[in-house]
Amino acid sequence: MANAKNNLKARHNWIKNIVAVVTSVFFFAPFYIILSLSFKVRGDRSSHWIFPSSPHIQSYVVALTKGNIGTAIINTLIVTVFSVVLIILFGSIASYPLARHRSKLNKFILSAFVGVMMVPPLSVLVPIYRLMVSLGGINTFWGIIILSTTYGLPMSVFMFSNFICTIPKELDEAALLDGCSQFAIFPRIILPNMMPVVSSVVILTGVSIWNDYSFQLYILQKPKLRTITLAMSSFFSEGMTNLPAAAAAAVMAVLPVVVLYLFLQKYFIKGTVDSAVK
Repeated sequence: MANAKNNLKARHNWIKNIVAVVTSVFFFAPFYIILSLSFKVRGDRSSHWIFPSSPHIQSYVVALTKGNIGTAIINTLIVTVFSVVLIILFGSIASYPLARHRSKLNKFILSAFVGVMMVPPLSVLVPIYRLMVSLGGINTFWGIIILSTTYGLPMSVFMFSNFICTIPKELDEAALLDGCSQFAIFPRIILPNMMPVVSSVVILTGVSIWNDYSFQLYILQKPKLRTITLAMSSFFSEGMTNLPAAAAAAVMAVLPVVVLYLFLQKYFIKGTVDSAVK
């Protein structure tokens, strides 16, 4: 009987391992193709699945010089970092009263935030563009930062409020008894316990802003303000298509996001799970 259970358990483990390997290959394949393509020369018609026998860095040179990928990465960092900081700041502050005071009004506000998350960006692009023109936010970093912050706030409020609900209210009461003021409870008691969900919000909103194309295309129209997605699109036109250079730009663009995720993956998983409890 014991041997039968052990054999069944071993079989299940083999199935899990096979599924894990197949899933890993499925998700790694696009990265392999981009990496393989980035080391080929323009005009190479060989299969994208075949890694070049003599890799060339010409595509990376073209991406850095003609595509100005270095400047685009710096511009993208500016937009992403400032937007994420504002999203965390305003999202966490707004979430605390919504989570601690579960009134009908607060529930309605949270439902409104969830509803806004369902709105596709392209459906509100025209009125947003007209608003940014009237505010003078076209071709400015502050314009795209405000826009990215506004569109990223609903998800952050939703995740922060759900996470705060898992923090016992007794901690607030104990802090009040120890002489902590009502306004000091959040930065001293609540915020230090929110690091897992903060990491999740940083990754989710950061990747979304880093990969954004539609908003940045219309707000940042000057070549010197191009972000990484706009710079990559310059390699595709009616008169010229340079797949290896675009692949090289994509490799350089994805590296910061991969490094960020590797550093925050433990907190990201915990924060995502805890935010979905409620």
